[in-house]
Amino acid sequence: MARIRPTQVEDDGFWDEERPARRTKAARYAVPVAVAGIAAATIGLVPALASSGDPDLPKISAERLISKMAASDTERLSGSVKITTDLGLPSLPGGGSFSDFGGGAGGEGGDGSSAAPENKLMELASGSHTLRVAADGPERQRVSIIENAAEYSLIHNGDETWAYDSKSNAVVHSTAPEGAGARDGHPRELPKDLEDVTPQQFAKQVLASVDDTTDVSVDGTTRVAGRDAYELLIEPKSDDTTVGSVRIAVDADNGTPLKFTLTPKSGGKAVVDVAFTKVDFGKPAAGTFDFTPPKGAKVTEEGDHRRGGEDGMKDKDAQEALSGLNVIGEGWDSIATLDGPGGAPASPGKGDGGPGQDAGGFLDSLGKKVTGDFGSGHVFSTRLVNALLTDDGKVYVGAVDKDALVAAANKAK
Repeated sequence: MARIRPTQVEDDGFWDEERPARRTKAARYAVPVAVAGIAAATIGLVPALASSGDPDLPKISAERLISKMAASDTERLSGSVKITTDLGLPSLPGGGSFSDFGGGAGGEGGDGSSAAPENKLMELASGSHTLRVAADGPERQRVSIIENAAEYSLIHNGDETWAYDSKSNAVVHSTAPEGAGARDGHPRELPKDLEDVTPQQFAKQVLASVDDTTDVSVDGTTRVAGRDAYELLIEPKSDDTTVGSVRIAVDADNGTPLKFTLTPKSGGKAVVDVAFTKVDFGKPAAGTFDFTPPKGAKVTEEGDHRRGGEDGMKDKDAQEALSGLNVIGEGWDSIATLDGPGGAPASPGKGDGGPGQDAGGFLDSLGKKVTGDFGSGHVFSTRLVNALLTDDGKVYVGAVDKDALVAAANKAK
């Protein structure tokens, strides 16, 4: 399938840097196991500009529709994407939320610097968000996360990449050396976690997991962003997965996914529902990918911002932490396993005191205590992703139910 890049809306002055735009957040979803590491990126979106009545389109088989999607070569488009998240993260004591750890929308980091892209991912754990996206081939993309009186934009134009946070008036700039490419370690594209936010990329991840453990069918037609589309329905056969179904609205003309909706097996609102509200497959306006730092903005060169110093050490620590990641099972039943930094404090018995009691009580307030051949631990649940943290520091995560995680821990003992 052709790689689809984020793109821009019509030339309505949105890209004028002097006018703050509304900003919000975005991220991608990897199925089924990668969703564990990016749980905050599971998203849900309202339907986009659907007209009354479904279009009357020629019949098409699921196999032919998937082939049409794979053959889609769309690299230029402009549009708006709306995203709403309903992962169902548990509340923290005191009324806080896990999503708060990502920093405020377009807010600053703890050192006053512009919020990093990975923090934007955490902000997607709840609520509705809107993006303006644009792409003109592999060398030019723009994504703007918008909200009231604020904007967070990522712009890739040839060898240059810009990140702009209007709330802190901070800019991060990167220029690839002449003749350099991605293999040199210098970014020539938008950060992946914020780049892959369109329905195309969500659909691509899910289609990679389609095999004989999945039922796939064409379930009628619809209209998205004013365009006729077929609805591809994907349903896991597994009894253990928490995924109920995935619907992908596929443009009847060019095969581009226009809408992606993931519904949990437990029912209710979609966990992930990403869709274009406006889309144009023409060439974006020439100035879409131009960027000049606003007056008074603090500009940081990426070599000093993310490639070294404390941030560089954090990146190294994260890579080392993931080096122990393993995957057990296949398809929708896959479970990621990871050795934690140390044993989790077990819940103490009555009469015990000290820090262990407080830590154990905190875990009890967030998760459900479980036991098995592996010992004991806590299961932390959302509407889609569940995680088991054992008292000896092992972590098991996947889009599977609690019993599947306990069974995996028992087997690994």
